[in-house]
Amino acid sequence: MAIIQSDPNKDRTDRIITRWLKRHLQRLGAEVHLDQLNSLVEDRDMLAENLENLVKKERLEGMLAGRQEGRQEGRQEGEHMKAEQIARNLINRTEMDDQMIAEIAGLTVDEVSRLRSEIKH
Repeated sequence: MAIIQSDPNKDRTDRIITRWLKRHLQRLGAEVHLDQLNSLVEDRDMLAENLENLVKKERLEGMLAGRQEGRQEGRQEGEHMKAEQIARNLINRTEMDDQMIAEIAGLTVDEVSRLRSEIKH
């Protein structure tokens, strides 16, 4: 604001920067209401409120995405633990080889071999 207000052509500079800012925010997909924004100098409170809302929205979306990723990782980890338990049960109760157990449990042969060596110790 200080730059605009100190410029001898402040009205023109204000219009150019306002237009650029509106276009840039629209390209970014910002869902803020800038239709009524005509001057950064005159409408700075409205702009500040819209930008604050945009930042809050972005933070919220980021938090929600992080939680979703965490849930997905948790599910995958739980599924892997179940697969390992199935493999342990098959190792303990059958004479199947590691290849067969890996296919049934959905693990790699190396994982089954590791589980087998853990059980023996």
